Amino acid sequence: MDAAVTDTSFWHPFAAMGAVRRSEFVVARGEDVWLWDDAGHRYLDATASLWCVNAGHGRAEIADAVAAQMRELATYQTFADVANPPALELTRRLAALAPVPGAKVFLVSGGGEAIDTAAKIAREYFARTGQPERTVLVSRRHAYHGTHGFGTALGGMPANRLAAPFVPDVVQVEWDDPAALEAEFERIGPERVAAFFAEPVIGAGGVLPPPPGYVERVREICTRHGVLFVADSVICGFGRLGDWFGLDRFGVEPDLITFAKGVTSGYVPLGGVVAHERVAAPFFADGAPAFRHGPTYAGHPTACAAALANLDVLENEGLLKRADALEGSLHAAVRSLADHPLVVEARGGTGALAAIELDPQRLAADPALPAAVARAARDRGVLVRPMISAIAVSPPLTMTDEHVELLVDALRGGLDAVS
Repeated sequence: MDAAVTDTSFWHPFAAMGAVRRSEFVVARGEDVWLWDDAGHRYLDATASLWCVNAGHGRAEIADAVAAQMRELATYQTFADVANPPALELTRRLAALAPVPGAKVFLVSGGGEAIDTAAKIAREYFARTGQPERTVLVSRRHAYHGTHGFGTALGGMPANRLAAPFVPDVVQVEWDDPAALEAEFERIGPERVAAFFAEPVIGAGGVLPPPPGYVERVREICTRHGVLFVADSVICGFGRLGDWFGLDRFGVEPDLITFAKGVTSGYVPLGGVVAHERVAAPFFADGAPAFRHGPTYAGHPTACAAALANLDVLENEGLLKRADALEGSLHAAVRSLADHPLVVEARGGTGALAAIELDPQRLAADPALPAAVARAARDRGVLVRPMISAIAVSPPLTMTDEHVELLVDALRGGLDAVS
């Protein structure tokens, strides 16, 4: 029997293990936009891992900050009145950067926990303000909100909706239609709706930029009906859309913001929820009962130290501004593939992320087509992200135009190889 079959013990996420256990792609080293496998072959990372290595790989500044913090205080819990200097500094800094007044920041271990936390905060906020009947959470088709309990229920990708029954009182609407959201509020009864969850740009569901005016319109609808607007910026934050939380271009003020990924450029797991002062008020009031929620690693000092160093890199090197330039070059790159017979749509133009949609007839005949294209691009030295019906790119913000040319050449070569 093949040694790779018998030796593999790692159960990969989002993997058909019967196939993976026979062949693993082992990434051994990273530097800036480049990765090397365990055989020494070099690859352009056009994915930033999973949308998150915004500052690029191999940052000594982040590694040094982590090592220094671990020598000082590697870990300790932050339940009740316990804190640590990095957690206090990070939350102050994030609150100052957030596009909401009087922000309070609840730290967790990643994006999935951030979504679950935001959902609990939303329902508990209404329970504490005399509206306990407001329990319904609304999300969108094609949305991805992680794979935790609330996130699975809120997710709008049918393939990911495993292990039903889901969290109750969760409904979905069409992803690009504000009128559908308002109609759903009216159908449910707006007095029963707690929150609406929306990614500024839908990421894992296909890289779907919002139609012009969409984000502004749904914010207005939520405000009019007293529903909390939750901006899921787990993918879109920390430069991916050219600003700190992926919201500046829309000019909206959310009630809650979930974040993760780019806050540490993925170097150490960390996420959180930013709450508007109005939403935080019933939790911070004198005599308010404890909000009995939080992971072991909330405010983990080492993770917070990584985040602080990462924020310095993003700020000092102007990488948020670099994302503005990448937005245009990436969109142009995928548009140049629109004439390929396998491609039916090229999407982008809102942030440093883009995608090509593959021909639905070919997909119906071969659902593994995106993976085949991605593998063919990898064989040409570029890592891209296969999705259910598309190929996505979301590179480190340090990517240059020269790298974009390598990316588009590999993508075209990959498409040609499977045509």
